[in-house]
Parts: sequence; structure tokens; C-alpha cells
Amino acid sequence: MQRTLPITVTRALARPADKRAFTLPRFPSLLVVSATLILALVLLPLLYLALRAAGAGMAGVEYLLDGRTLAVIGNSLLLTGAVLLSSVLIGVPFAWLTARTDLPLRRFWLVAGLLPLVIPSYIGAIAYIAAFGPRGILQQTLEPFGVTSLPPLYGFFGAWLSITLFTYPYVVLPVRAALLNTDPALEECAHSLGLSRWTAFRRVTLPQLKPALAAGGLLAALYTLSDFGAVALMRFDAFTRVIYVQYTSSFDRSRAAILAVVLVLVTLALLALSRRLTAVQRNYRVGTGAGRQLRPVALGRWRVPALLFCAALVGVGTVVPVGVLASWVIGGQSLSINWHGAAVNTIGVSGLAAVAVALAALPLAWLGARAPSRAGRWLCELSYLGNGLPGLVIALALVFFTANAVPAIYQTLPVLILGYATRFLPLSVGATRSALTQINPRLEEAGRSLGLLPWQVMAKITVPLARAGILAGMALVFLSVMKELPTTLLLSPTGFNTFAMQIWTAQKEVNFAQTGAPALLLVAVSAVSLALILKRESH
Repeated sequence: MQRTLPITVTRALARPADKRAFTLPRFPSLLVVSATLILALVLLPLLYLALRAAGAGMAGVEYLLDGRTLAVIGNSLLLTGAVLLSSVLIGVPFAWLTARTDLPLRRFWLVAGLLPLVIPSYIGAIAYIAAFGPRGILQQTLEPFGVTSLPPLYGFFGAWLSITLFTYPYVVLPVRAALLNTDPALEECAHSLGLSRWTAFRRVTLPQLKPALAAGGLLAALYTLSDFGAVALMRFDAFTRVIYVQYTSSFDRSRAAILAVVLVLVTLALLALSRRLTAVQRNYRVGTGAGRQLRPVALGRWRVPALLFCAALVGVGTVVPVGVLASWVIGGQSLSINWHGAAVNTIGVSGLAAVAVALAALPLAWLGARAPSRAGRWLCELSYLGNGLPGLVIALALVFFTANAVPAIYQTLPVLILGYATRFLPLSVGATRSALTQINPRLEEAGRSLGLLPWQVMAKITVPLARAGILAGMALVFLSVMKELPTTLLLSPTGFNTFAMQIWTAQKEVNFAQTGAPALLLVAVSAVSLALILKRESH
């Protein structure tokens, strides 16, 4: 009997008995109009793709059905599935350890574990090849022990390893925010009824994390589909590598657009799957009274394994690439880097983009969490389409439209921010939406009953309660913008220089010393910025 009681209690606490008492109000038309306009702007590249793909005609259909094209699609789906699974298996334990336990140096492990977000994928892939590839640092270290060669790192394994270490933080941030917002009464009730800690987590806590898991997993999958640097350097034929070849080598933009349209269709399929996984979207506490502060879980004899897990993750994901970058700088000679100007531009544009995207994501996330109709929820979910497209495609689309329709804003800062928003809006929408699903709508109803206007309810009640998720989304956007390259190269104003642009220039010139210095500065600035952002979250 004890095995069934916690499920009954959990459902009773997580779902109201009287649905009419929780009927959500009709959404203000201004909110829907705002969300629609934002969505129209960020989905502008899809119109460009449709025009390009339509121009291919029947030749485009034949190219799509070609065996090599189908092999590329299969490779991309296989890589996406593998990265998604490994990111969840790594991200959930790491999020739980840094949010809910007495793990020593939790803040350090969190910041260090999230730093792979800011390492550009092409730099990270080069670092892993230099460390673990044939004739790399590891092989040179093992040569005195008779190891003369190591298996090649190229292909599927290298791409999977690199992208997994770059994407698991996308799972960590929303899941950690959800863990910080859960009601401890649910787990305490399960423990009081005889369930072990693991069983209580699996049957009580984990179901509450479904929206956050779906959001983080979706972001990891979309990152995998849209990443170019890692798959190109690991010589794995996925969507982005072939699209890049079509754009730059054959100059056949119609074929590249066809592949990009396939990317959009795959993204839609992932969105549909995410919706099925999050069919029950309300995970708020419905009882009366104030929620209690979370108490850290004592790890006890699991403390050493937990520390080893975090150390291994940080070692491979952060220390190895940073160590390789440092070796490049130490082995270099003269460095001529405009540190101050690049730092100001990088931090400034990343901060502007994070704030702008957070404001744009709020109405979309609110519709996704609160909308009573499918149309409202689809407005939120369609915002994910931009994240499935390579930055090169988004940038070229915005260059095409601004140069032909509004040349006055061509290569200006607002267009650059729009490019970032198109690329990274889902990062903020997912984290914010996950936080909103944990807010009891009775609190918002109470605010309206006291005479507050809808915008006042959102500003005084909704936003403060969803602060952890909003800040997590801002952190994701901030760190992602800092390393974004194609969008910055094509849309930035003339003379505008960032760390990512300096890294790319040095990498093209095969100047590893010049590559390592700005990359290390990027990591250092990102670490400080991330620590300041996470310092404001709830505990």
C-alpha cells in the first residue's frame, strides 16, 4: 500500500480537484499581438528559405531524394539522438547535485561546469583533437609507456563527444531552476510514507521536471542540428557541414535552402515530441500556506563519488580545452590583441541581447504555460524554429531582407540583436516557460482580485516568482551570444570587433597563440559574468 500512496498524494497536490477554480482568464489582446509580432520578426528567415527552395523546382526534389542527401539526414538524426540522451544523463545529476545537495564548493562546480557554453565549438573541437587525437598531448604523455598511437577522434564519436560537452549545460540550467522552485513538501510526504530517496526522486520529483527536461533536451537537440564547427572539424557529414559546402563551394543556395527546410521540418517534429512529453504542464503547489525553504540533501557516503563525477565533467569539459588554449598562449611569441575594445563590445552586445531576448520571451513563454488553446501554445513553440537553423542561414536571410527592403538599418546594432534573438530566443523561452509552469495561477488571480492590471500582475507577481527561470534563460543567451560567430560576422556594424571575431581571424591564419588569448579572455569574462548572474537566483 505504501508504494501507491505517494503517487496519489503527488497527483492530489499537483492537480486541483476543482478545475473551475483554476480556470485561467482570457488573455489580453495586447499580449497575443506582442507575441505574434515577435514571432513574425524571428521567423523572417523562413520566408527567405521558402523563396530559395521554391526556386530549385524539380531539381530540388531530385536532390532531396538522392542517396547522399538521405545519408546526411540519417547522420544528423543519429547524432542528435545520441547527444540528446547523453546530455540528459549528464545534465540532470549535475543540476541536482549543484541545486539540492550539500556538495562542497557547489557554486564553483556550477560555474566551472557551465563554462563549455562559451567555448566556440570549432575551438573546442580543435582543443579535443590536440589533446586526444593522434599525436596529441595524451599520446605524447603515454609514449614512454609504449603507446605509440591512439584511435582517430574524427567521425561520429568525435562529433558526439564534442557536442555533448557543449550542450549538457542547456539541460542543467532549466532543470536546476525547476529544482530550486519545487515544493519540498512533496518529497517530505513521500519520505514519510516509506519511500527511499531514489524512489521519491523518480516518482515524485522527476515528473515535476518534465517541462524543464523537455525544454533543455529540445535546446540540446536544436544545438546539435545547427552546430557547424564541431561536425566540420570532426569531418562528420551532418546538415550544417553540407549546407556550408553548398553555400561556399558550389554557390548553390537553392540546395542549401532545401536542406535548411528539412532542418525546419525536423525541428517541428521535435516540437511535437516535446509537446507530448509535457502534456501535463502544471507543476505548482496548490495547498494553502507559504512554501518552505529547500534544505540541502546530505550526500553522506555518496559525497566522494559526487565530487569525482563533477571533477571528471569539469576536467574534460572545461580544464582540457582551457589547458590547450593556455598552452597555445604560452608557446606563442608576440600578441597584438585589442583586449579592451573586444571585451567592451562582447559584454555590451551580449548583455543587450540577453535583456532584449528575456523581454521578448516573456509573452511567448506565458502563452506556452497559460494559454487555454492550442493556438496560443503553438505561438510559443514556433519560436523554437529559429534555433534549429544554422547561424549562417539566419544571417544571410537578414542581410538579404535589410539590404533590399530597409537598407537604412543594414549592418546596424538593432539588426545584430534581431539576429541573436532569432537564434537564441528559445533558450530564454524554454527556461522561462518551465518556471511559469511551477507558479500557482491562484496567486495571479489574487492580484487581479485586488485591482491590479494585467501588466502589474506580471511585473509584481509573475516575474518575481519566475526569477530563477528568467535568469537562467538570460544566462544561456548571454553566454551563447558571446561565442556566436556567423551572425556576428555578417550582421555586425563596420568596425565592431568581438572576442569571437578575433578568435576566428586568428584561427584562419593558423595562429594558435592569437587564437588562445582571446578565447581564454572569453572564458574568464564569461565565468565572472555567469557567477554574477547566478548569484541572484533563489536558493
